[in-house]
Amino acid sequence: MLYLLLTPLADDFILFNLFRYLSFRTGAAVLTAILISFVFGEPLIRMLRVRQKKGQPIREDGPEGHLLTKRGTPTMGGLLILLGLAVGTLLWADLSNPYVWAVLVVTLGFGAIGFWDDYLKVTKQNPKGISARAKLALQILIAGGAALWVLNVMEAPLSFSVAIPFFKDLLVNIGWFMLPFAILVVIGSSNAVNLTDGLDGLAIVPVMIAASTFALIAYLAGNAVFANYLQIHHVQGAGELSVLCGSLVGAGLGFLWYNAPPARVFMGDTGSLALGGALGMISVVTKHELVLAIVGGLFVLEAVSVIVQVGSYKLTGRRIFRMAPLHHHFEKKGWAEPTIVIRFWIIAVILALIGLSTLKLR
Repeated sequence: MLYLLLTPLADDFILFNLFRYLSFRTGAAVLTAILISFVFGEPLIRMLRVRQKKGQPIREDGPEGHLLTKRGTPTMGGLLILLGLAVGTLLWADLSNPYVWAVLVVTLGFGAIGFWDDYLKVTKQNPKGISARAKLALQILIAGGAALWVLNVMEAPLSFSVAIPFFKDLLVNIGWFMLPFAILVVIGSSNAVNLTDGLDGLAIVPVMIAASTFALIAYLAGNAVFANYLQIHHVQGAGELSVLCGSLVGAGLGFLWYNAPPARVFMGDTGSLALGGALGMISVVTKHELVLAIVGGLFVLEAVSVIVQVGSYKLTGRRIFRMAPLHHHFEKKGWAEPTIVIRFWIIAVILALIGLSTLKLR
């Protein structure tokens, strides 16, 4: 909003020239989202405690310690993240950019699905929430609409192609199969983050690491000079997503203030589904869908651990892990929660650096 209002005045007021720079607006978006989190965090947590009373229902078949340490903690803290992300983006991004709106629609849409799921859980005190079929149908509808919009806006053949990391100028044109592929990326990313959100601070820091990585990727892919130098595919207008990524990082930092162990609030599906969906949609716009699997490799590991566990049990009657997702396996092995969380953060940093290396190793 401020970009559209103030940049036309830059010739008369030189200070407004700052609003033309993505770096300035991204930094401002980070600070804005953090400020929103600090202003509204305490009132929101108090409201959630009053309304939810018993807090998020804890799985009876989960780690035994959770029944003692996490019972009564309110959920839906993702509302705080979404508020900071939305305000930071709407204030500092170029709102004439269709990619910004596509990612916002997915983020807020998936957040609404998660909110409904969390609402059913806390009102019925049942950890199952809405049915998996209903959740998946809504995710396909929202992700499909946003992906179709992006495919129509982006220039061909880039719009219908998948970029292969580590190879310069290599595009695999898959035609209209790009639509279901994009939907799969967005939904897969959303649910993978959702599965990772099981310990205090476990999901939000890797999400911020991935968002910071994609802020740089979006900036470089959206700049023709840098994209040409790095031999990555230039996506005109994608650079504006660095502002949205900045808002996500700032909102995540603000939320972590309250989610640091012992957590005073959980993000719930309201936050995890939305943040995963946002990362997936950003990767589709920047043509780095496969790089997301590297940068967000921690989320992939968590999702794969569940798939392997379920598949093994149904086929052989035996479990591979003591418990899935993967972080619960290490809890069952006796690892302390902070040890698991910090080590998973380290893994997330390493994977992000490997993902960034794909920009140069071509």
